[in-house]
Amino acid sequence: MPAGSPRVFVSHLAGVAVFDPNGDQVGRFRDLVAMLRLAGRPPRVLGLVVEVVGRRRIFLPMTRVTGVESGQVITTGVINMRRFEQRPTETLVLGELLDRRVRVVETGEEVTVLDVAMTQLPARRDWEIDKVHVRRGKAGALRRRGETLTVEWSAVTGFSLEEHGQGAENLLATFEQLRPADLANVLHHLSAKRRGEVAAALDDDRLADVLEELPDDDQVEILGKLKEERAADVLEAMDPDDAADLLSELPEEDKERLLALMRPRDAADMRRLMSYEEGSAGGLMTTEPIVLRPDATVADALSRVRNQDLTPALAAQVYVCRPPDETPTGRYLGTIHFQRLLRDPPFTLVASIVDTDLPPLPPDTQLPVVASHLAVYNLLAAPVVDESGSLLGAVTVDDVLDHLLPSDWRERELHTGVTMPEVADGR
Repeated sequence: MPAGSPRVFVSHLAGVAVFDPNGDQVGRFRDLVAMLRLAGRPPRVLGLVVEVVGRRRIFLPMTRVTGVESGQVITTGVINMRRFEQRPTETLVLGELLDRRVRVVETGEEVTVLDVAMTQLPARRDWEIDKVHVRRGKAGALRRRGETLTVEWSAVTGFSLEEHGQGAENLLATFEQLRPADLANVLHHLSAKRRGEVAAALDDDRLADVLEELPDDDQVEILGKLKEERAADVLEAMDPDDAADLLSELPEEDKERLLALMRPRDAADMRRLMSYEEGSAGGLMTTEPIVLRPDATVADALSRVRNQDLTPALAAQVYVCRPPDETPTGRYLGTIHFQRLLRDPPFTLVASIVDTDLPPLPPDTQLPVVASHLAVYNLLAAPVVDESGSLLGAVTVDDVLDHLLPSDWRERELHTGVTMPEVADGR
């Protein structure tokens, strides 16, 4: 593990306070949610179970956790208050892993799990459980000094999915390393029953990524099998333009119910995107480009570009606007490509290097003109600006290609080298 990477023993978090960025307590830590993986690989940490007012227990994804220490947990402040429901692929660390009897791989000795430690992966927000603190001796024996040790996760056996049958959880672990497009290809060829099982077991962010790569019919089918509250969460996790396209495929009543369950800002973005003509720049754009104020620095811009959740097309450039800096913004000033950001000192103000010559696209610009614009200026994305000069969003080259390709292109067999596994009960 690289120096400086935080490691936290999970039992030390039991009952600690969870705070929002303003320092207000939102609840207390009650458990850690992890997903076991095949071949002795460290489990991935999915999130926390937090007890809030009224003893309600909710799920807090690790993507919304900005700090984990022995005395406190800090969040982004964005919390979904829907009651936590454990899924088939999820394991509660405090409730299910501690006190379990496992074996040391090298000696075969049976030991008891006292604690596990998680660490954050370098340059990423992902966390893994990499250490296990165990006690030698028979189950229930009193602890004695010198009989405990901390080992790598892979040094013990008794946790792995290989010990279970091939249900959705085992299948999901097999597919874990696949890119979203490749997993979507596999899902498309599963039976409806097994497709629903795997989709239900995926976490919201992973399912959102996969849905974006599926044909419309599969998207509607999978979304229809989810509980409405979770369907709304998954739509919020999707890119806004893809979520709006999926909502447009639903009956009006279903669409309105889901919009009512979404966060107001996300629902407003969806309604705004659906108001534009299909195939226009407004209908193709995403409402979440990188927006900076004129007094931001190159260092600020590069920190935003580094966000691993951004697609390469969205990370290729930033847009400088007057406040407010969320779409629709104040007056659009111009664009800066990330290559220009790399050529200037970190303290440089973005206002001094912004490109004001590149023309933005009106929201009613039609698809052929959008495609030509990207080709002429060698762009991965282009700003969409309304008559008042406010930035509405950005059109990316991947969304343009999606609409230029034949309508059934996602349903064609992908020759990516992905091998379809043998799946019991529902191939």
